[in-house]
Amino acid sequence: MTKEPIYLGIDEWNALLGVVDSYKAPDALWAILRDKERREALFRKALELHDYNVDYDWFHRYFQDEHADRAQKKQDFTPNSVATLLSALVSGEREVGDTYYEPCAGTGGITIRQWDADRRATPFFEYVPSMFLYQAEELSDRAVPFLLFNLAIRGMNASVVQVDVLSRKGAKGAWLVQNTNDDHLQYSAIHLFPYDDASAEYFNVEWTAFEANRYEPFDPVGDFPAHLGGNAFLEAVRHEVAEKIVTCDKCSAVFPDGIAFDYSPDYGDICEVCAEGIAEE
Repeated sequence: MTKEPIYLGIDEWNALLGVVDSYKAPDALWAILRDKERREALFRKALELHDYNVDYDWFHRYFQDEHADRAQKKQDFTPNSVATLLSALVSGEREVGDTYYEPCAGTGGITIRQWDADRRATPFFEYVPSMFLYQAEELSDRAVPFLLFNLAIRGMNASVVQVDVLSRKGAKGAWLVQNTNDDHLQYSAIHLFPYDDASAEYFNVEWTAFEANRYEPFDPVGDFPAHLGGNAFLEAVRHEVAEKIVTCDKCSAVFPDGIAFDYSPDYGDICEVCAEGIAEE
């Protein structure tokens, strides 16, 4: 029997994050995420308050009401029903070892639905987090800490890049969310990739020129566990957006009209290519 979603109120989330004013919540959550003890204490409390139901984005209403930037970034949240439909469209052909890529991921609502579909399609005693890799990209300063929270609390293996997904310029950070023990009952660690040429090449981005806009380190990335393929996991994380669009067998997409039509003339060619591809299908 499916549980009814539980959505905490604005005051409840603010109290959990230790703030009075909602605009302080993203910075407060960053501070918590950097401290493993505080992070996992928040995870335990949030799980209890949501009756341990992890198949939807708990921040859906809170973030949309308090933090969505509709004016400049055209942010709006994909309804849960649409997220479920999008996942169903691509889930039938997914296999163990497949990678999921989502640009403009927000706080991770659609990614969570896909993760839930993946784990439910795998026998309970066989599923381990290393079976799937999730790659998410998001531009918003406000959304990224909530996205990292959502991926880590669910024990996922994922990469997160904060960047304009079309221009690939001005990237502010890239993180690895890593389930170190490959145990779906444990939380994932969060690592910040170094701001170097190698990381920029991995993620096909250009780092922002302003040091003040870059993030402080979490735990160092170091070597990767054997169950993730050792350091070869770095190669699995690397992706080229254009290459994925061309070679993927199946995908689903939601195009906000501000992005697809009038967000920026610089993106006209990209939108035209996407539209032609959809028309051909």
